Amino acid sequence: MFNKRKISIEKSLYERAAKFAAQAGYSSVADFVVHMLERELRHLEEGKDEEEVRKRLEGLGYID
Repeated sequence: MFNKRKISIEKSLYERAAKFAAQAGYSSVADFVVHMLERELRHLEEGKDEEEVRKRLEGLGYID
C-alpha cells in the first residue's frame, strides 16, 4: 500500500486542479495531482539523462 503524505496548496490552485481532474475523469484531485507530479518528474529525469548523453557525446567529439 502507498505511504501517504499530506501537502498544503493554495485554495485557488486546488480549485483549478479539481476542475481539470473532473474534466479529465480522474476519481479524485489527489489522483490527478499524483499523475501530474509523476509526469513532470519523469520529464525532468529524462532531461537530466539527455544532458548526460550530450556531455558524453561532446567529450567524444561527436558534437560541438
